[in-house]
Amino acid sequence: MIKSKIKVLIADDHALMRQGLKQILELEDDIEVVGLAINGEETIKKTQQLKPHIVLLDINMPQMNGIQALRRLKDMGVDARIIMLTIHEDKEYLFETINIGASGYVLKDAESSSLTKAIRDVYAGDSYIHPSLASSLVREFNKRGSTDEEFKRERLTRREYEVLILIAEGQNNKEIAESLFISEKTVKNHVSNIFKKIDVNDRTQAAIYAYKHNIKKI
Repeated sequence: MIKSKIKVLIADDHALMRQGLKQILELEDDIEVVGLAINGEETIKKTQQLKPHIVLLDINMPQMNGIQALRRLKDMGVDARIIMLTIHEDKEYLFETINIGASGYVLKDAESSSLTKAIRDVYAGDSYIHPSLASSLVREFNKRGSTDEEFKRERLTRREYEVLILIAEGQNNKEIAESLFISEKTVKNHVSNIFKKIDVNDRTQAAIYAYKHNIKKI
């Protein structure tokens, strides 16, 4: 049986970046670049037309920037999952994209292996936050005055607390199951309970919640 490829749409207003990303991804057997977009409006149209699994979306673009395009795509209820392409200076915008529903964050100067991992993780239903970007987010949360008191540890069972820590470390369900010596089904149940208890919608938001509240290994 031939495994279906992950269909990716690249949205960036710089031609060199678009072509560079395309060349990197075309080296992967399980990834197919189905289209390129140069601004937010074109991203919307091509997402509707091409129905990619993943949209790599640059934050800074003309004629509707990446954040506006992300919001529009989410409002439209498209199936594509969105990975934001960013540089360090863009971190102030990431809080908004988290709330809107982006599934991943990749720095433009990251290694190609980080990009392909992000695509595969997000396609599998997980989230991806580049480690150095996560550190920036933690510092930004601290600037905004977040305190540990906001997090009530008694909300979670000890096992749920352990699972949340591993989510924040970027592990997927299979990896968490292996780390804790439990089944993937059990992990899925824990993840679902965690989302309800801390009032988040996806793994990215759960990870940011853990960073925000300084949740660490017991």
